Amino acid sequence: MPFAAVLAADEREEYPYTFVNLLQRWGVPDYNIPEAQGGRAGDVATGYQLLRLIARRDPTTATALIITSLAFMPAWIAGTEEQKQYLADAMRQGSRYAWGLSERQHGSDVLANEMTADKVPGGWLLTGEKWLIGNARVSDGLMLFARTRAGGGPAGYSIFLLEKRRCPAGTVEELPNERLHGLRALDMSGVRLDRVFVPESALIGAEGAGLEIALKTSQVARTLIGSIALSAVDTALRVTLDFTEQRRIFGQLVSDIPYSRRQLTESFADLMVADAVSLGAVRSLQLLPEQTSVWSSVVKYFVPTLLERTMSQLNVVLGARFYLRDTPHYGIHQKMLRDLLVANFADGNTVVNLKNLALQLEGLLESAAGPVQDAAAVAAAERRAPVLYGPEQPLPMYRPWDQELFSRGRDDALLAAPAAVDELRRRAARQEPAEHRRLLQAAELAEELLERAGPLRERCRALKADLGRAYGQSAELFDLAKEYCLLHAVAACLHAHLHASLGEPFPSGALLLLQLERLRRQWYPHETVTDSAVVDEVMAALRQLHQEGRLFSYGRFQLARAS
Repeated sequence: MPFAAVLAADEREEYPYTFVNLLQRWGVPDYNIPEAQGGRAGDVATGYQLLRLIARRDPTTATALIITSLAFMPAWIAGTEEQKQYLADAMRQGSRYAWGLSERQHGSDVLANEMTADKVPGGWLLTGEKWLIGNARVSDGLMLFARTRAGGGPAGYSIFLLEKRRCPAGTVEELPNERLHGLRALDMSGVRLDRVFVPESALIGAEGAGLEIALKTSQVARTLIGSIALSAVDTALRVTLDFTEQRRIFGQLVSDIPYSRRQLTESFADLMVADAVSLGAVRSLQLLPEQTSVWSSVVKYFVPTLLERTMSQLNVVLGARFYLRDTPHYGIHQKMLRDLLVANFADGNTVVNLKNLALQLEGLLESAAGPVQDAAAVAAAERRAPVLYGPEQPLPMYRPWDQELFSRGRDDALLAAPAAVDELRRRAARQEPAEHRRLLQAAELAEELLERAGPLRERCRALKADLGRAYGQSAELFDLAKEYCLLHAVAACLHAHLHASLGEPFPSGALLLLQLERLRRQWYPHETVTDSAVVDEVMAALRQLHQEGRLFSYGRFQLARAS
């Protein structure tokens, strides 16, 4: 997948059939099909990392593949064995699917959706429009979220499989492809139906269970879509390093200019913060399906928001180069800058995810910072942390049907964080003096930040008392939810440092310290706690990964040699 070809397809706004077909022949869809249906999706993390590696070359191709996988999720969650097998066989044979959830007039308000499914002998008649649907025109079929009760409501929607190619000619109207700012080569369009018949066997799950199935599917989508942002920044950072390690200005390499060096290392630290948050969130799908409502919303809000800022820093370092469209090596930075943005709004935008966290915030803070802690819950979180953040630790079978829509106040990352601080101090005692100091400083910094959970809890309670019924929709509550995401990220960095270290240059006390500083600066934007020695050590780790051709990640992935 050479960048020149990727950019050419993007420039022509031409669906990447060549790349999608190539990856299908290689068997990529198998990693998103359950083993029970002949696939290889034992761990969600495997499919996630595979898509992440594809997205490093082209987020458009990765997104096209993700959409088909997500369209399969309703069947995986609630379908019959026959439905799962049918779809699995079709995907392996190259069929593409779309997930028809959103509508032109309603956006994220899915309970206002107007597509209807009217019961008739032997099946249903589907009427209505779905719009801004990825793969809609190029797909062979769609999963459709439709109203099955006139009054709608939480139990008034169901999900149906529509095989477009089996419908009478002209009954499924394909809407025009919309031109996009990023992912320009993606098919983003829609369909319009007028009393299109589907058989009874097309109903996925129980009648009226559509909302629950859709929300569980969205939890998976929110967790996976962060791979686009991570991949975009990985490629952009690599392109920027190619420039700064060769370009001389004012008599020295750009990488050695103190300001540029700090920009590079801060960008790397941001990427590793996002990687830590994503690592736990992806693995939580299998280990903690009952907490997915929290982890998926944290990663969906936090990772794209953080990495948009990171891309802006890299723009400054790369300078005019990223503005050149005809140079594939630098032009790809520009494409990644545009493509990253899809991670912010696809499958639940920032507001939707902050609202989901806001509705659970009081219980989460009570568990994490309340006067009385559930000792059993804390002990269980501490036992699970090494598995959540240990990429090589085995996971239980993925059970998407066990995902829950509310976490009942549990977030293992924060519950296990105090023990992680203690463990960091114990490890510091076994290190050489320089690393000893850095780990102790990191432990103190993490403790300082985690202690903000208590005041955050009090602010949450005071806000509820002041606003009454307006509390749940208040802008102030959404701001508190943002702060909660920062606390979760602090905990994720601690756990990843302790459990995700797979060889040099990890674990690195300097990197952990810089990660925590980057998070602290969300509260104190003009205060730094790291010195030039820390920056130099992080720069050495960054250079090592780049020179060895390894992914900028806690996972140990050797990248293909550039050709």
